[in-house]
Amino acid sequence: MTNTPLVSVIIPTYNRASCISAAIDSVLNQSYPRIELIIVDDGSTDDTAAVLQGYGDRIRVIGQQNAGPAVARNRGIAVSAGDIIAFLDSDDQWLPLKLECQVKSLNAAGPEVACSLCNCTVLYANGKKTSTFAIADTMPKYATGIWLNPIEVLLNRFVMFNQAVAIRRDVLERVGYFDESLRFGEDYELPFRLALEGPWTILREELVVYHEASPGSWAKTALREEIRLRRDLVRIRTRMLSSIKDRPSLTKLRAPAGRELRREKRELSIAEFGQRKQRGAARIARNLAIIERMRRALFRRSPLYPRMLVQQLILQ
Repeated sequence: MTNTPLVSVIIPTYNRASCISAAIDSVLNQSYPRIELIIVDDGSTDDTAAVLQGYGDRIRVIGQQNAGPAVARNRGIAVSAGDIIAFLDSDDQWLPLKLECQVKSLNAAGPEVACSLCNCTVLYANGKKTSTFAIADTMPKYATGIWLNPIEVLLNRFVMFNQAVAIRRDVLERVGYFDESLRFGEDYELPFRLALEGPWTILREELVVYHEASPGSWAKTALREEIRLRRDLVRIRTRMLSSIKDRPSLTKLRAPAGRELRREKRELSIAEFGQRKQRGAARIARNLAIIERMRRALFRRSPLYPRMLVQQLILQ
């Protein structure tokens, strides 16, 4: 791979005519010089097609029947030509230096590093903001570093992935694309497979703007379909435990992986119980959910809670 590899940027979209231009413009305005931008229109029924047409040959548009974001991203990967693959949701934006910083970090770290993850600004509907690293408790000590233990940390928490990652194509081809059988959590399952491949580079700077309250967002859909979400997460954690058991070098992570699977199963049981029609079920479920949150808070203060291991990376 050259020092200026082609980066394929994939934006899946569905009925986002009102905001997709901001996402596209943020990619076209990147300081990095070698980009192909692929938009996968996932069966939009609004004016999305007309908006996309206005960009002419600056973008490549792939259309498909509505099948969900995982299928759309995989379709984009399949037709892309880049050595590095990056994703952006159609209601979010990148800052101009995002790709330049990530490519530099991958070049500096070397081919043994699977991907690069940057921080994101989270904008709430009430005007407040925070960062995804702050939410996930993954704030690195250094501005740019090599994250040495992503698999250990990802066992216990989710990091914003799709908008913030740049992945080496050869690694992605080796581990596989997004799991299309998952309605939710495909952006948690793929990062775990990538973490099994080795360290990542990590950038503390907030190079993505994520709109938490975007209308029609997948996060809001997940909240409305909590049972399906929880079932998918149990499936993912079952796979995590199985993958760890298959690798003798990860023996020490078997117990943490088993603990997280048991927790996920408890939370699924609580959600299912809360939807029973029997009297008082919803109230009992709410109280049990509070207890689970308290247990989680105590765990985060315990010696068992994994901390990030990051080696400083100096960019030229």
